[in-house]
Amino acid sequence: MYPPPHHQSHEIVKMISVIKHFPLGMLLSAKDGKPFVTHIPIIYNETSKKLVAHIDRSNPQMETLIDGDEVTLVFKGPDTYISPSVYTTPHLPTWNYIIVHITGKVKLINDPEAAKQTMVDMTEFLEGEAQKFELKKDDTRMERLINYIQAFEIEITNWEGKFKLSQDKIPQDFENAKQELIKKSRKDVSGFINMIYE
Repeated sequence: MYPPPHHQSHEIVKMISVIKHFPLGMLLSAKDGKPFVTHIPIIYNETSKKLVAHIDRSNPQMETLIDGDEVTLVFKGPDTYISPSVYTTPHLPTWNYIIVHITGKVKLINDPEAAKQTMVDMTEFLEGEAQKFELKKDDTRMERLINYIQAFEIEITNWEGKFKLSQDKIPQDFENAKQELIKKSRKDVSGFINMIYE
């Protein structure tokens, strides 16, 4: 498995934290050698220990989502370029990142009421603690939407934490790289976002 062992995390609690903090995941599947990728919000159900999501039924990737088939999901946390200038000892430039890869088996949720519940649960999670909106299962808009989405859950069969954090450096350089990741994660991107919106 890549990356090297010192960049791999086997701590499921930390990987769940990545999923919770960065729930927009990449759903990857394939059919007849053709890869499909969709970016969708995915939540971790603490009770069932499964991932839950929904996808537009008109998405071509739908034809690859068959009960029992395996898919891969990627959750991308913070990442940044690490300049050698942040280290106290000589090193080459690198890129640090926090990423989780999940492999699991698909189970389609075809019952409309259960599918609505996934939407309610997802909305509640994404709204966060300062919840300003509550989605109700009896919301009439849900009735119109439910036939256009496919809810599904994923039974996790493999966890891979890929945390490249300069673990191979001396303690001070490891700490300096951590502070660089924190600093770059707080970078103001308002100008970039405004440009994309133009």
